[in-house]
Amino acid sequence: MTNTQKRLLGRILIAALLFCLALAFNLLVKPAWYWGLVAMLIPYLTVGYDVLWEALCNIAKGKVFDENFLMAVASLGALVLCVVEQSAHEAHEAAVIMLFYQVGELFQSVAVGKSRKSLSTLLSMMPEYANVERDGKTLQVDPAEVCVGETILIFEGERVPLDGVILEGSSSLNTASLTGESLPKDVTTGDEILSGCINGGGLLRVRVSKPFEESTVSKIMELVENAGMHKSKSERFISSFARKYTPIVTFAALAVALLPPVFLGIVTGDWHFDTTWYPFVHAALMFLIVSCPCALVISVPMSFFGGIGGASAKGILIKGSGYLEALSSCKTVCFDKTGTLTKGDFTVSAVCPAKDIQKEELLLLAASAEQYSTHPLALAVLQANSAPLLPVQEPTALPGKGVRVRLHADTIFVGNRLLMEEQGIDPEVLENGAGSALYVAKNDRYLGALFVSDTVKEDSAQAIKDLRAMGISTVMLTGDRRENAQRTATELGIDRYEAALLPEGKVNAVKELLSEKKQGETVAFAGDGINDAPVLALCDVGIAMGALGSDAAIEAADVVLMNDRPGDLVSALRISKKTMGIVRQNIVLAIGVKVAVMLLLLLMSVIPALSMLTAFAGTFAVFADVGVSVLAILNAMRAMKI
Repeated sequence: MTNTQKRLLGRILIAALLFCLALAFNLLVKPAWYWGLVAMLIPYLTVGYDVLWEALCNIAKGKVFDENFLMAVASLGALVLCVVEQSAHEAHEAAVIMLFYQVGELFQSVAVGKSRKSLSTLLSMMPEYANVERDGKTLQVDPAEVCVGETILIFEGERVPLDGVILEGSSSLNTASLTGESLPKDVTTGDEILSGCINGGGLLRVRVSKPFEESTVSKIMELVENAGMHKSKSERFISSFARKYTPIVTFAALAVALLPPVFLGIVTGDWHFDTTWYPFVHAALMFLIVSCPCALVISVPMSFFGGIGGASAKGILIKGSGYLEALSSCKTVCFDKTGTLTKGDFTVSAVCPAKDIQKEELLLLAASAEQYSTHPLALAVLQANSAPLLPVQEPTALPGKGVRVRLHADTIFVGNRLLMEEQGIDPEVLENGAGSALYVAKNDRYLGALFVSDTVKEDSAQAIKDLRAMGISTVMLTGDRRENAQRTATELGIDRYEAALLPEGKVNAVKELLSEKKQGETVAFAGDGINDAPVLALCDVGIAMGALGSDAAIEAADVVLMNDRPGDLVSALRISKKTMGIVRQNIVLAIGVKVAVMLLLLLMSVIPALSMLTAFAGTFAVFADVGVSVLAILNAMRAMKI
């Protein structure tokens, strides 16, 4: 509990004690009404002075209609009734109103603090310093001052400040705050290491590969800090509703206080305050208390905040409540194949050279051409080659096709069948079930083919099964050849697939799905490659496999799965549906109870048979405001319990 919360709790407890003493004084001593009023003013001002001051400051700024204004008018109105009636009874209501309102504010503050706690775990990932080697010395500097290529030291127990590659040492990294994964990750020389992890083992010497502003921890921090900027439709509705609703109910309360007694006075000729005016003025004051929209204004954004925070604790980063709401309406999920449903950990399964060329020579040429590429297929070829790479010039990536390089006076092409056909080359080896084919050509001469295979992730099949159980259709969009796509789709039970797609082909496929969806439904796409960025930005909800995914995919996505597990997508969907269920419950609870109590207060004023309930009007009003707020806040806190 923060110091502010502790001070508020202290004021509430002191005011409650003073209220009990004042109540005992009025009941036992039975003083004159003005002394009874003074006795109740002490706990009233003790607990509510800040509400009155805030209302006054807001009025001075032109911000009249808020919950502070409503509470101030209602409670001060009750005190005015004390003076008019020359009775301290209404002062009890004023003190109770303010006391319970502050109890509700305390509940809200504590609940918001708890919902922030899960996000603060991520915020604590920000490294404070880096140990950099310079001129034979180890200096402790700000991570932002370290340049790419410099060497840093990470001692046991320290947080990794920057992304890089291990030059020396081995350790077990605690990645829980980064990915939500409880098991440590073993790393050794040559492995990539991400900022935000904690070194649980020995000393590591790491060569920095990215500047601090582009590091993993910086990108995650940016996602977390901007999560509240993209508001959901429900939040925008509530904000707009509150701005229009508050002045409406204020003038409605004024109408309740003035119009019925004026009408009755004209009809009956009775203008006495206690018989004609009092019931309606009292009802209007209670109406103001009931109408305070804080239950909606507080609980709905808090429900979204709790859902986002709970998801982040599981390594699922959702960039805003709007995306959380859109995710809950998802009826179609599209997947990229390589690196999303499959491991993307390729190996060369077959080498098929053409005549007059050896396997080793074919593999060396392909690896030399791919040495500047980061594509998973290229990495597999590089890993399979053991010979020193040839020096190449003018490496050019051909998206969706392959690569082209210059080797001395020759041009080397490595890529798919489409690339070969563009060069007027007809591959002799047909594609088979051995994996994805990479064809190699020198100028216009076909040299052979390499087959690279991949395997599906352990939880992909279960994720697809869970999605189908939730009534969500699955689509796989891949640039891989049809045979590989068909094999993966059949193995996983995917509803439909499209293969051999270039980046623009994926965009067109998603556009078609978006045009086919029903009103209120959304389409999500999950991918990890740089060529998936346009599709991630196009669809209703873009989901990036973040830990191993490209920076472009993470930037374009609305949801980032830090663990690269398809099963986390199912978790994200369940979290979104649970959160939206809580949001709807709070909307119905807040509006339903308030409307019911407002009608009851109005009926109590005009139906004599219900006048006996007037003594409980303050209780009804406080419950409809503070009670409903507390219930809504407690319900919103369930969104954090994932």
